[in-house]
Amino acid sequence: MAWTPCCATGLPNNPGGEVINTWITTPITAALVRGANELETTAHGVRPHRLPAWARAQGPGPQLDMVEAQSSGVRISFRTCATAVELDALATRRGYTGFPARPDGVYDLLVDGRLTAQRSVPGGNLIAIDMATGGTDFRAGPAGTVAFSGLPATDKDVEIWLPWDEITEIVALRTDAPIEPTTGGNRPVWLHHGSSISHGSNAASPSTTWSAIAAARGGVELINLGLGGNALLDPFTARTLRDTAADLISVKIGINLVNADLMRVRAFAPAVHGFLDTIREAHPDVPLLVVSPIFCPIHEDTPGPGAFDIDALREGRIAFVSTGDPAERAAGKLTLRVIRDELARIVTERAATDPNLHYLDGLDLYGEADFAELPLPDRLHPDAAAHRRMGERFATLAFAGGGPFAAADNGRGDRG
Repeated sequence: MAWTPCCATGLPNNPGGEVINTWITTPITAALVRGANELETTAHGVRPHRLPAWARAQGPGPQLDMVEAQSSGVRISFRTCATAVELDALATRRGYTGFPARPDGVYDLLVDGRLTAQRSVPGGNLIAIDMATGGTDFRAGPAGTVAFSGLPATDKDVEIWLPWDEITEIVALRTDAPIEPTTGGNRPVWLHHGSSISHGSNAASPSTTWSAIAAARGGVELINLGLGGNALLDPFTARTLRDTAADLISVKIGINLVNADLMRVRAFAPAVHGFLDTIREAHPDVPLLVVSPIFCPIHEDTPGPGAFDIDALREGRIAFVSTGDPAERAAGKLTLRVIRDELARIVTERAATDPNLHYLDGLDLYGEADFAELPLPDRLHPDAAAHRRMGERFATLAFAGGGPFAAADNGRGDRG
């Protein structure tokens, strides 16, 4: 049935901020949620997941389970004339024993693509992490409500971006006028995978992570598979990328392999080839961009594993150090410089028979000069200003001019 603008229906709205007597509650279905792979029905409502159940079952455990369920890039999207919107949600946050509570996650309200308001939901569950022992303590809490009012009483596209750093169970959505799901129109779908930096670490809000900023500037629909600590060339992640419909694909590889000290040079190149081969099984001609690590001094020439800086912890700060020895490079340990060289070589060799495969040096997004101006606050993750810079630069390098994603309509209607 064709969408009829709700402003023509004569239903009540709330232009003056008066008490709403008539709320319309709309069930949360996949048609309303974008950027998620699937929705899990819970005792409270629905929980978006960015990895499918079969992939979660193959994962290594709680850390991946937590980050894939954090709703980076996930948003509730609809068209409406409503002037008031309420969302009941149950947040699951993480905290560190002995440290001040982390700020509550932010919900971004976008109206016709413009950031209009920001709220946080009260209450919620807490996963308390003891960094000395690695143990966790789960503390249950109540659901809360985020309320937005004073919206224009005109037909408009509304998006509520869920916090990138919290697990969100969506309990109920209420509006003072009918809503209709939106599909993203004719915009190409950009599927991106990366580490916590792509996930959003230290970004100010969910619509201002570097990948969200790049997607907005590039005019594309984002599916963000940035998985904090878990960009590790896992086969189940490659198969998820393979099985996800997309017009454009990028993979940002490197930092987690170093700070996890996961593999040596001998294993790295075959693993990259296998990862790309799997994606190409269902996306043989889609523009595929391999992005190397941004500048990170602690790992440029020093292998991992990475660790918390004990001195910083004593001061009540969270920061990271590398515990490896530069001399270990001779034994095949990975550093960021080694990974950049290897990725450039692999992409160059493969591009001879795969003209839609491209390489982007992460130093072009955030390099040594950027670090001098906008240092990494914890020595690992960019801050909000650096996220914005990276997003703007990615949009210029990938989506504009002769960039690999410039012909962004390439592949629409044939998404694997």
